[in-house]
Amino acid sequence: MLQIKNLSVNYGHIRALVDLSLEVNEGEIITLIGGNGAGKTTTLAAVSNLIDKTDGTITYKGQDITWLAPEKIVRLGIAHVPEGRKIFPNMTVLQNLQVGAMGNPKMKKPEIAAMIERSYSLFPRLKERQKQMGGSLSGGEQQMLAIARGLMMDPDLLLLDEPSLGLAPIIVEDIFELIVEVRKTGKTILLIEQNASMALSIADRGYVLETGSITLEGTGQELIKSPEVIKAYLGG
Repeated sequence: MLQIKNLSVNYGHIRALVDLSLEVNEGEIITLIGGNGAGKTTTLAAVSNLIDKTDGTITYKGQDITWLAPEKIVRLGIAHVPEGRKIFPNMTVLQNLQVGAMGNPKMKKPEIAAMIERSYSLFPRLKERQKQMGGSLSGGEQQMLAIARGLMMDPDLLLLDEPSLGLAPIIVEDIFELIVEVRKTGKTILLIEQNASMALSIADRGYVLETGSITLEGTGQELIKSPEVIKAYLGG
């Protein structure tokens, strides 16, 4: 579904990504793990064409999207849930969801209403709080809203950037259970995450990113048992 080939990104004299290649197949949860500054967020920003690339190509369902305008990438069926949630704090939960549907101009009122109900079935807590302002929600609820808003345009591929950031461990478990549920609805997920243990436990495959380069790849279970991963990311 998604193929990144020999991708390089520079921030001035700093090499953020160096000859990075990975692929995401339809229906998979793929995780990209690594420490701060490894290039994880840069990778997703490059897919959405929010930053300039130095080299490389990105294809989605066989189409070259390397330099396609971000709004056109969204319309192809790629939704990006950014790090830090970025919900609209002065809009209600319902209004945040309605805004999410703007990514798909083909959606009319009946389809939007159906997608909102689908979001509420996946995230019952949002239905309870649909009239609350986004800024009044807890961190976990805001993350649920950010994911639900990304799903409102009915994408095929969901890019999730650090969904566990700043959340209590028990809430992190809830978020990862929801990610698995989202995949069951037919979505493909590229997950960027510092919580390597949780990410690899739900991933079909994973990649380890260090200083802008892929250093390891394998199934989620292979990587979670890898001595290098255990030592660097799992506290072994």
